Amino acid sequence: MNKAAISVAVTGAAGAIGYSILFRIATGELFGPDQPVVLTLVDIPDALPALQGVMMELEDCASPALQKLVATADLNEGFRGVHWALLIGSVSRKPGMERKDLLAINGKIFTGQGQALQKNAAPDVRILVVGNPCNTNCLIARHNAPDIPADRWFAMTRLDENRAKAQLARKAGVGIASVSNLAVWGNHSPTMFPDFYHAKIGGKTATAAIPDENWLKTEFVTTVAQRGTAVLNARKAGSAASAANAAIDTVHSVLRPTSAGDWHSVCVVADGSYGIDAGLICSFPVRSDGQKLQIVQGLELNELARAKITASVNELKSEKAIAAELGLVK
Repeated sequence: MNKAAISVAVTGAAGAIGYSILFRIATGELFGPDQPVVLTLVDIPDALPALQGVMMELEDCASPALQKLVATADLNEGFRGVHWALLIGSVSRKPGMERKDLLAINGKIFTGQGQALQKNAAPDVRILVVGNPCNTNCLIARHNAPDIPADRWFAMTRLDENRAKAQLARKAGVGIASVSNLAVWGNHSPTMFPDFYHAKIGGKTATAAIPDENWLKTEFVTTVAQRGTAVLNARKAGSAASAANAAIDTVHSVLRPTSAGDWHSVCVVADGSYGIDAGLICSFPVRSDGQKLQIVQGLELNELARAKITASVNELKSEKAIAAELGLVK
């Protein structure tokens, strides 16, 4: 391998999503089997013993792509020279916990991570926030790393997109490859809107392929919104493997040119498109040229779609207001 190594940091590396993604990165699935990677596992001090076991397993995979392994609880060490930071670790919402409480706890985590990225990351660093509430966690981290350009920040709604595609394919009786142009708008929360109006199935509009608009507007949207809870109830554990898979898909969506005419869903820094407040971290349909993402322009949004998107964006505004009240953002 003559290529320079790509340095990747994964936070929450001892957690379930971290464990699910690390081996796929180490074996070359993220950047290709001929691309060397330096992999830094970042977690809290109490998790370091467990990370030693994970490192042993990673070594035992004997992947030619894995050039170096580091485990640390020091954010400055963890983000030193990184080209990609996958911010997976966060505190999940507990029963009885208010949104403000959750943002206060995660705000401290992502404040520190943003500051460490600003100070230590490579000049071309890109950041994907997976830990929930991922949109606002991303907003907080970005606020604390003002020198990192806006187009380097992403949060994940690809799991929602993948879930939506699977439901459409199942209903239409086709393979997943037949479903395209499925955009998720808004917040990664039950308010997000999987836009079936612009989706295509076998080249036809989803509404033509599935001539049951009531199902699309009700059961489909609800199933996608509640899928994480359904998995949790069935497994008694969260959606770790599918979330890790969606994180890999998201990175691919940034780094690989989008198929002609198609788009994917990524939360990016809003630029005022579709009347959504600039600066919010919001999910849009996006395309990549292999270097940068661009928000797809000119999509007509009917009354239902606009109302759904507005509700989700209002939730993002509310989260930002709480974060501002806590002194986490301006």
